[in-house]
Amino acid sequence: MVTIKELYKVENEEINRLLNRYTYPYELLDKISDYILELGKTLGSDYEKIGENIWIHKTAKIADGVEIIGPAIIMEKANIRHNAYLRENVIIGKECVVGNSCEIKNSILIEKCEVPHFNYVGDSILGSYSHLGAGVVISNLKLDKKNIKIDNVDTNLRKIGAFIGDNVQIGCNSVINPGTIIMPNAIIYPLSNIRGIILDNKIVKSNGIIVERL
Repeated sequence: MVTIKELYKVENEEINRLLNRYTYPYELLDKISDYILELGKTLGSDYEKIGENIWIHKTAKIADGVEIIGPAIIMEKANIRHNAYLRENVIIGKECVVGNSCEIKNSILIEKCEVPHFNYVGDSILGSYSHLGAGVVISNLKLDKKNIKIDNVDTNLRKIGAFIGDNVQIGCNSVINPGTIIMPNAIIYPLSNIRGIILDNKIVKSNGIIVERL
């Protein structure tokens, strides 16, 4: 099983504090809500609390038409663009972008990652400098609605999206299936259908062939 430390090198102290409590990324998915409430109480005057359990850094940009349902924390210089939907239990890290018509649910965007156009991200963790091309969907529920297994380990969770490592680039209109792990520095070509574990520094081409990233 791939560990948190293999996937993410986290400079953000607030997010790192949560990740360091666990070994495997799926272990913290049902802890995000409680951690937001815990962390929110400690945030200083650089943050404004709005609504119910929503903390937004004063340098973050929130465009017209954005819907945010708490608990949620939006960190320094994050950019939440028109008509984005942050749907409970979301941490948006420093300088991350959430774009037009994107929906984020029960997920962490660690730092400087981009979810810029028509994306769905549910029950997932996205590493620093990762990027989803337009139309990328991270599916979080199997069609049979059974528990999700990762590397043949039953997680006892029905909803898991993907754990995407640092500096992963995913091409437009790809589908990332439940429980997928993509290791750091991988590239996924557009229109790909991805499941399982993609190792670091690999390129997955549209025909499914995997080669080394040079």
